[in-house]
Amino acid sequence: MSAAPVAAPSSRTPSRTAPAPVPRTAGAPTATDPALVRRAVKAAALGNAMEWFDFGVYSYIAVTLGKVFFPSGNPTAQLLSTFGAFAAAFLVRPLGGMVFGPLGDRVGRQKVLAVTMIMMAAGTFAIGLIPSYATIGVWAPVLLLAARLVQGFSTGGEYAGASTFIAEYAPDRRRGFLGSWLEFGTLAGYIGGAGLVTLMTALLSDGDLTSWGWRIPFLIAGPMGIVGLYLRMRLEETPAFAAEVEKAETARVKVPLREMVTGQWRALLLCVGLVLVFNVTDYMLLSYMPSYLTSELKYDETHGLLVVLAVMALMMVVQPFAGALTDRVGRRPVIAAGCAGFLLLSVPALLLIREGSLLAVALGMGALGLLLVCFTASMPSALPALFPTRVRYGSLSIGFNVSVSLFGGTTPLVVTALIGATGNMMMPAYYMMAAAVVGGVAVWFMTESAGRPLPGSAPAVEAPAVEAPAVEAPVVESSAPGTHR
Repeated sequence: MSAAPVAAPSSRTPSRTAPAPVPRTAGAPTATDPALVRRAVKAAALGNAMEWFDFGVYSYIAVTLGKVFFPSGNPTAQLLSTFGAFAAAFLVRPLGGMVFGPLGDRVGRQKVLAVTMIMMAAGTFAIGLIPSYATIGVWAPVLLLAARLVQGFSTGGEYAGASTFIAEYAPDRRRGFLGSWLEFGTLAGYIGGAGLVTLMTALLSDGDLTSWGWRIPFLIAGPMGIVGLYLRMRLEETPAFAAEVEKAETARVKVPLREMVTGQWRALLLCVGLVLVFNVTDYMLLSYMPSYLTSELKYDETHGLLVVLAVMALMMVVQPFAGALTDRVGRRPVIAAGCAGFLLLSVPALLLIREGSLLAVALGMGALGLLLVCFTASMPSALPALFPTRVRYGSLSIGFNVSVSLFGGTTPLVVTALIGATGNMMMPAYYMMAAAVVGGVAVWFMTESAGRPLPGSAPAVEAPAVEAPAVEAPVVESSAPGTHR
């Protein structure tokens, strides 16, 4: 069933399940089928879940991967090399955004998201097939790096495309709630990947984990990718993009990359600022804090990982409710509350974490996790609303991936370097506070988008089911004696 605007009413009786007819006039509301919207959300969220499933697996099994893919002798060098290959994916993300984003604005969101799903699944699955360094020598790390670059390149078009896809399908009044499920997929994927590695580590010996066990999480990406591709291929193009194509069907021209940047410079700056606070706090909590607990505070490694997983589970519970809240009170108040919270509570939360007891660590991490939900619940609906339909995928891909590569992905490295240079163990808190200031400035200048149509698009409403009118059988009178009605 198409989610594009429905043709003007005809003389035919509507079916019981068809959406209410909406005229195809300029500015007329677009009615979307709720079942189709739910399928779109599932398909988009699954891709995000798969990306972070790989992230969780790679992060938690990094020590084993170092033994498998790099020369033996120096465990530290092995681990650094493994994380070097991991970090390389961030370098090509902006390139992927510059390719897939404009392509999504030309040929459609659905087609490009199908391609990124194939590439992500193939890159992750390929890692599980690469022979070890002991088997093929230097080709092992080379192939690992190549697979990571494929993953990073495809990821460059994934988040912006998925958030755009959900935003353009969702009714205006429910865009925050539906968009929040994208980050629900992120958390579910990370918990799934990290939890699977933790389980395997507990069940397998070191020898079995190094020889074959490490391959299992990566090989799981194959079936996951097939399921995700199936879901995405079943979807039709978003109503907003379909309307854009119809509006300019005879005069549609390629949008230059330069126009996506210089023509949207203000929105791009806002995007970079919002993504900065979102990703700095995200990577600080979910990626850096386990290492901080272990290496800097000498906290038990297993307990530290379990605390992080518990915080993510808490975030998953709160996520949809926070998304619905953004539809009621607006994106700006919720994002502003997150920025204010990180500015005021980062130091107290880190002091709690540094206290060291399990309860104190859980309280400090839980407070940061709930503040992070202000961003994870708001950004999937707020970011696409910064850009008009004709350049939304491209401009958002560029702004998002540049910000992630420069600020988000570098957070663990920068904070570690700052602690080493200053000896100040409170640097994680100060770094989050600085990010909160940047995010607060961006919130101040952004326009509220809750309950409003996306720029360049008609209002989007949820189509109610139309009940067919009851029809009585005609009554036939007969004058013949002895007949009955």
